[in-house]
Amino acid sequence: MEHKEYQFHLREMRKKPTDSEKVLWALLRSRKLKEFKFRRQHPIGPYIVDFCCLQKRLIIELDGAHHLTQEDEDQKRTEFLKDHGFTVIRFWNSQIEEAPGAVVGQIESALKSIKRRLSFDQARVYHWVNPLPREGEGAG
Repeated sequence: MEHKEYQFHLREMRKKPTDSEKVLWALLRSRKLKEFKFRRQHPIGPYIVDFCCLQKRLIIELDGAHHLTQEDEDQKRTEFLKDHGFTVIRFWNSQIEEAPGAVVGQIESALKSIKRRLSFDQARVYHWVNPLPREGEGAG
């Protein structure tokens, strides 16, 4: 995928979240889980992860019914992310919709159990530049 296509795809994913993504993002955004900052639809290598906390190298993936037919692809993706030092946890969309508090509890437990933290210099490797223009920039 070319860079412009990738940026367009990323932008579209961020503009059209699933209902489950909206619910979980409302619970994670703005450092609502203590001091941990989460990013939504964040690119890491060739993948765009649903949510990640770079500080703890934790990735949260939400799976819908279409993931039942792409288990091999999901496994390959998870292995890539783990090989790059990330912990990956997955939830079904139905878990978010039925028991969001329990999901947040599992995320908090995962954050506590991860001992590693990224230094500022290490986190810069995974820095993401917003592809959208700032206010007043770009074509008007």
